[in-house]
Amino acid sequence: MTVPIEQLRAHTPGVNQQGLRDYNERLILTMIQKAGALPGADIARQAGLSPQTVSVILRRLEQDGLIVRGEPIRGTVGKPRVPMALAPGGALSIGVNIGRRSAQVVLIDFTGEIRDRRRTTYRWPTPEIVLPFVRESIEDLAGGLSEAQRDRISGIGIAKPFELWNWHDSVGAPADALNAWKETNFPAELGRYTDLPVFLENDATAACRAEQVWGHGRVADNWASFFIGAFIGGGLVLGGTVFDGARGNAAAFGSLPSRGPGGNPRTLIDTASLYLLEASIEAAGQEGTGIWQRLDDWSEFEEQVSIWVANAGRALADAARTVTAVTDVEAVVIDGAMPRDVLHRLVATIEEELPRLDLQGLVRPRILPGSCGPEARAMGGAIKPVQAQLLLAGRGLQIAN
Repeated sequence: MTVPIEQLRAHTPGVNQQGLRDYNERLILTMIQKAGALPGADIARQAGLSPQTVSVILRRLEQDGLIVRGEPIRGTVGKPRVPMALAPGGALSIGVNIGRRSAQVVLIDFTGEIRDRRRTTYRWPTPEIVLPFVRESIEDLAGGLSEAQRDRISGIGIAKPFELWNWHDSVGAPADALNAWKETNFPAELGRYTDLPVFLENDATAACRAEQVWGHGRVADNWASFFIGAFIGGGLVLGGTVFDGARGNAAAFGSLPSRGPGGNPRTLIDTASLYLLEASIEAAGQEGTGIWQRLDDWSEFEEQVSIWVANAGRALADAARTVTAVTDVEAVVIDGAMPRDVLHRLVATIEEELPRLDLQGLVRPRILPGSCGPEARAMGGAIKPVQAQLLLAGRGLQIAN
């Protein structure tokens, strides 16, 4: 069953009206999202709100289907404490990633679980390929939901590379193949078919946002991220908040100066991106696009993967040093469109290379594997509608009077 995208309407007062939730409601939902299930007394103490205020808010959120009661915690003085957790089905959201080699559409619930997904690959993206795929995928995903569940969809978030049309040479596309993106307002195109709110964000920033909400952002407040797709990109979290920049293109780490294997000056895009691995596989007589079709196993490309991991690891160690020198982050998170074993090998290589660099005057950051994997960008896109309506985008621990 499919549901025409035109039938996806934002009309459920409990979920879909932007600005509906007041600050303290958003604060409490954000605290539960970050920490997990919490009893009302703990929420009141950490938020600086009165127990009575918290009790009223929790009852309202429970009635609206956004939180659920857990098993009572016994063994303490007084009445058993009842932890409150996010209701997985309390809010749903659709995330879209438009990549240079593939596109993804995911349906996530309030806890960050991917309930369903669609994916396609191509030689290079054009609006004529991507828009029909996205529309059909949304209709198909919605078709697997009940009417009540469809009413819980908060919106659509799109993660897309910055100025996609400028990368035709690196993806092997004809010079004019991607020019249509200059004139294509993708959110507006989707908005023609649904009145669900549609959001747009840089793809690497979206991956960082996914990590912030559902990964290392739960325990660290200042960190940088590198997401490695066909091209590498970055994200930055300062004070527990994703830093977007004045024009939405902050942490464009792919443009950092780097050096190739021969010592020639390049940018990080040209020393640590996966298009390099794809090209080396094709130079060896194999089908390089196989890395996009088999994201769980690259063992058949082991020789080329080993070389890429070594080269990219050295480049990323140098980039991590540069980012740390500017931002003093406590950690650098590495994630990408690759199998988990390759990701862990890359992280290990960076950790080996970092002490060989001159770190005088710097506090060495931790190098951590990302938590979200190849779907991080689509997941990050899906967060935007949820944050706009239900959560606080930052740490959210300052209380409004």
